[in-house]
Amino acid sequence: MDSISSRLRNFLEIPYRELEKLNLRAKQRRLKKNEKELKRYYLDYLAKEERIKAVTLCFSDLEGRLHILDFDKQYFISGYNNLTFDGSSIKGYASLEKSDLYLDPDWGSFRWLPSDIFGPGKVIIFANVLDHEGQQYSADFRGHLRILSNELKKKDLTVNIAAEIEGILLQGIDSEQNFNEDKGFSLVSSGGYFHSLPQDPLRKFIDRVAEAQRAIGFENEKDHPEVAPSQFELNYKYTDMLNAADQVQLYKLVCRQVAEEMGYTACFLPKPIAGINGSGMHTNISMSKGKENLFFDKKGNMGLSILGFDFIDRILNHANELCLVLNPSVNAYRRLDPNFEAPNQIKVSANDRGSMIRVPLSNEKSKRIEVRSISPDVNPYLVFFSLVKIGLEGEKAKIDTKKRKRVRFLSDNINDAIRQFRSGPFSRKELPNGVMEKFVERKQEAADRCPKDLGSRVKNGEILYHHEVTNQVIWNNF
Repeated sequence: MDSISSRLRNFLEIPYRELEKLNLRAKQRRLKKNEKELKRYYLDYLAKEERIKAVTLCFSDLEGRLHILDFDKQYFISGYNNLTFDGSSIKGYASLEKSDLYLDPDWGSFRWLPSDIFGPGKVIIFANVLDHEGQQYSADFRGHLRILSNELKKKDLTVNIAAEIEGILLQGIDSEQNFNEDKGFSLVSSGGYFHSLPQDPLRKFIDRVAEAQRAIGFENEKDHPEVAPSQFELNYKYTDMLNAADQVQLYKLVCRQVAEEMGYTACFLPKPIAGINGSGMHTNISMSKGKENLFFDKKGNMGLSILGFDFIDRILNHANELCLVLNPSVNAYRRLDPNFEAPNQIKVSANDRGSMIRVPLSNEKSKRIEVRSISPDVNPYLVFFSLVKIGLEGEKAKIDTKKRKRVRFLSDNINDAIRQFRSGPFSRKELPNGVMEKFVERKQEAADRCPKDLGSRVKNGEILYHHEVTNQVIWNNF
């Protein structure tokens, strides 16, 4: 009966090898064609391909949660310029009296999807959020990042980013929602850095995710278990900053879906288990003009250009006010623990992994900076927007050469990070009025539900009220 039903539906299911070719061509098409040409191309494709049943549109809220809506294909084709949703249902978004918001498809983000993960007959497009007047919605940082990217493109500048996202594989489905601090989490694997067995459950999970992200066009580089037991990291090629942020969201989505199908939970809390290394999202950044890497200088210190060092200097100078954006949860401040390779020192180094920024060993093509003090539970659009905006336009440090240099440290708790964010010149000047107040409100609410002293034991509050874990119903009870 199932096989007959499948034949009757006949929805699109593309083999992984063909998926990879399609998505890599789409990646190149995005670089060569303008928005109108892309829209025409994909609307024509959708109209001709009868085996597509739905278009999946996705957007991210202020805290970085990914929201997904499926639109019937025919409805989408006829109404793509009038797609609305109720913004009052999204925390940190619209109020009830101005609840209707628009979804504006970004045609350059079109991707074909693995049917065994997302279901047959679907494609995915990222959308920007517009307000009720059709203008860029202030709380949607994908839109802000896109505007910044377009401004740089007019100067023939591209910011390239590659994010290295760590996570931990936990036993059971919905392990985070069912967390009990008396029992803690159960790990899937006890293996560690580089040495788990080929058929270890963690290795099987990593292989499965790698296959899917390769098919989606990530251009994989390497994948492996990380230092902590049951910890994973899958690396892929750098890309422009907007696509890089989309890939962060897709990466986590694929990891979570694959884990659930295997009976596990892919956890991206920064430090769900005390006493072992936490998870980070090391973010590699470079800037190019045409084919020239503007961060490279053969004669420069660590092979880095003046532009590259100025970029670093501005980020370090604004580090304290940036800390909340880079580490937006109560749990994130457990990771900034110097006993576990924590990158909590506000400095740059070629080798010291305790530094906030590192300059990896690299050549002219790969010269970059690596911002290490970022947790994997961030809003990637807000993070990349903030880092690039500050790196290019922030204030440089005023150094008094007569004074002895001392090492500064990032906040070790969310309350201090909130205070420094509120008083920082960047958040007041560069981030939309009213939006960051909403962001701080969400962070303060979470902080108020947890003890101020983190202690040595992971508490219920920092897990159950974490913005990536807790559903809307539980939030509404408070």
